[in-house]
Order: sequence, then C-alpha cells, then structure tokens
Amino acid sequence: MARKDRAHQEQSERAYEFLAERFGEVAGKHAPMVKMWTRGVPVEAAAAEQIAKTAKLPFIFKWLAVMPDVHHGKGSTIGSVIPTKGAIIPAAVGVDIGCGMMAVRTSLTAGDLPDTLTGVRSALEKAVPHGRTVGKGFSRDKGAWGDLPAGVVEGWGGLETGFKRIVDKYPKLAKANTATHLGTLGTGNHFLEVCLDQKNRVWLMLHSGSRGVGNQIGQHFIDLAKADMKRWYINLPDQDLAYFPEGSEHFDDYVEAVEWAQSFAMMNRQLMMEHAIAAFRVAVPKPFEAKLEAVNCHHNYVAREHHFGENVLITRKGAVRAAPGVMGIIPGSMGAKSFIVRGLGNAESFCSCSHGAGRVMSRTEAKRRFTLADHARDTAGVECRKDEDVIDETPKAYKDIDAVMAAQSDLVEIVHTLRQVVCVKG
Repeated sequence: MARKDRAHQEQSERAYEFLAERFGEVAGKHAPMVKMWTRGVPVEAAAAEQIAKTAKLPFIFKWLAVMPDVHHGKGSTIGSVIPTKGAIIPAAVGVDIGCGMMAVRTSLTAGDLPDTLTGVRSALEKAVPHGRTVGKGFSRDKGAWGDLPAGVVEGWGGLETGFKRIVDKYPKLAKANTATHLGTLGTGNHFLEVCLDQKNRVWLMLHSGSRGVGNQIGQHFIDLAKADMKRWYINLPDQDLAYFPEGSEHFDDYVEAVEWAQSFAMMNRQLMMEHAIAAFRVAVPKPFEAKLEAVNCHHNYVAREHHFGENVLITRKGAVRAAPGVMGIIPGSMGAKSFIVRGLGNAESFCSCSHGAGRVMSRTEAKRRFTLADHARDTAGVECRKDEDVIDETPKAYKDIDAVMAAQSDLVEIVHTLRQVVCVKG
C-alpha cells in the first residue's frame, strides 16, 4: 500500500473509532444517528468530532447523512446533510448561502476551439468580475461591477423588494454588496471553466453563490443565534451550532433572509453564464447554440422537504439534492474531471449526494506542502493560473474524485464526465 493511501486509511480508521466511541457502535455498524458514504475516502478526526457533536443535537431528525467529500468546516462538517425538526442552525447553512454550480452544453466540439486557449481564458476573465481587491491604493474592488450591465440592473430589480423587507428589520445589512456583486464570481474555490465531455462536446461550467450580501446575511444571523443561546442559557458543544427554535424571535426572519439569498445565488449564476456565453461567442468565431443541456443547483442551502412521512428542514452543507431523476453537478479540482449526475433518490441520504471532491487538507497546509512546480504539473493541459495565489486550490489539496464517486454509487448515476481545458479562478 502506498504511503499516502496508508495514511488516509489510518486517518479514516481513527475517525470511525471516534464516532464509535461517541455513539457506542456495535459490530462495525454505524450508530443510527450517523450514516456515512465514505468507504475508500479519508475522513479526518476533526471532521468526525464535528459530526458527533452535530448528531447529538436534540432536534436532529433520524440521522446525519455524511457524504464522501466530508471535511472539517465551521460548526458542522462540509459534506453533510442535516435534517432537523423545529429548529435551524445558521452556521450549518453557512455564509456562502446558496453556493452552487451551473453548467450548460453548447453545440461546439473540441475541434471548434482555437489551438491556443489563452484568448478564451482572457475573454472570460474580462466578461465576469472575479477575485477581490480592497484597501488603500484600489479605486474599487476588481471582483465587483463598476457600471452595472443592463442584465444585472434588471436582475436586481427582481430582488430589490425582498432585500428591502429584510433591511427594514435588520438595518445593518443595508451596507452589504448587492447589485455590484450580482453576476460576479468571487474568490477561493469559485471558478468558471470550459470543459469537454466524453464525446468531446464543449460545456461551460461555473461555481459561485450569494457573494457579499449572502456572507453578511449569514454572519449576522449566526451572531444572533449565538446571542440567543447565551440569553437562554443553552450550552452547546460548539458555539457555531447555535440555532433558532421554530417560533422563536428570529426563526421566520432567518428563513426569509436565507431563501432570498438563495434566489440571489441562483440569479448570480444565471447572469454569469449569460456573460460567459457572450464572451465565448467572441473568442470562438464559429456560431453555436448554448444551453442544449443546462443544470443550476445549490449545494449550500436549506429547504423544507418531505422525508420518511414527515415535513422537515434539510440543510445541505456541501451537498446536492439527488432526488429521483434530478440533475446535479459534482466538480473535481481544477486539474481533475467533473460529473453531471442524475439522482437515484436514495432515501437513506435524504436524496442527496456530494457537492465535489472535498478538501483533504487546509488551505494553509496546501500552501506549505506544494510548490509551483507541483501545481503546474498537476494542471498540465489546462489553461489556468499557475501562480502562488492559487496553490491552496491545487488538485492535490482535494480528495480523489474517482474514489468520491465510487463511494456514492448508490446515490447518483453519472450522465456526463467532463474535463476542463480552461479554468478561471478568482
């Protein structure tokens, strides 16, 4: 066994031992409060500890469903499906509310692309604001709009009334970036890609969420939930598991705000895709059709759903809805393949699947461990950034996407396998 594989196996075994100790696992079967789709992929001990703490909350319905991309997060693990009755955990939804994926297939094939893809990448980078520059010396954030495009103005017009209702109750949110971030990419693991499928057909794919305004909404309500816990003398194993009981002062307001942010995120992706397609038409001279197949799905969100005969709240923190026949997207890293999938409707997972490969190490650890040469080698053949500022997103910072897909073969079926040829990062 290779040293890395042996280390991953030992790491996973320690994580399972931790869960077994907490839940009294018998005969190798996981306790009823946790069901995991992690066979063959690493699970770090810190993630196992978070799983155990979340699973013991009194309002968890049935069990936590843990996806193969699971890794340590804020409060609860990323790669978790958290079903609740009578309460909601703002930090489980997170601050990138409505973060998700969109992909569209075009009528182009690989042979229609230019021999050199530098111009394609440049056109996409100019069409979609990305990254972030703030502070002295910068006239404005490069990741935000200066002059709003007409489509953004129209899109914000459909969201503005709902935002005003939220701000009327919570004035501190008025200063959040709203229209200036609508149709923009952001930073971190957000990306815009040109991909080829198994038939060499060209796809455009992107990953982003509710941007600055979603972050502000998420953090504001996380702080309110923590304050409520102190006011009610409720002790929690982790302050980031602070929750709003249904019927409490902030519950309905949070649901309204989070649903609005999810709508913002969905429109954000739609507008980015429109701008990307328009730029692509300039960079690739051959006329083409777009959106022959299209998927737009959240993977950081909360929704009211019906499971096991009851109406419950389902928080997918880094997980995708995979109900029968529902299409989803599971991306790998910026140097690995991605998948368009169809849900199999596995009830045990609350009809869910992973939202990607999942990190295998922190951003700090990735920067410490990998060099620019490592990154260049692992992104060979992809027109993308190859500088120090993206080392934290280098492919080896993520789990093996093939192992992740194998671990959830009972949750989804693969419809298309994509490999990126251009990747834009913030």
